[in-house]
Amino acid sequence: MPEPTWKPYSPATQWSPFHGRQSLAATTAFAFPRARKEPMTDAAHVRDAMARFNQVGDVTDTERDLAFANFKKAASHFDIQMKETDWHQFGARQA
Repeated sequence: MPEPTWKPYSPATQWSPFHGRQSLAATTAFAFPRARKEPMTDAAHVRDAMARFNQVGDVTDTERDLAFANFKKAASHFDIQMKETDWHQFGARQA
């Protein structure tokens, strides 16, 4: 599994002089950093990103591996319990 790239989002460090407001300039806030998909800035966004995992298109399996590592790191940071041990389990029916 790849090393996670996710880091907690900090508005103080994400100031954008071009927009004059806070922005998600850092790719480290995203589950899929290259595609800049599924921002995970708080616990609600982490849960939402996990729920929408199977809906994300135009990403490779390698990027899904990275996103899963990022989910695990963000979930741990926000004290979210994850049942999944592999990204293939997202969307799988639980009996």
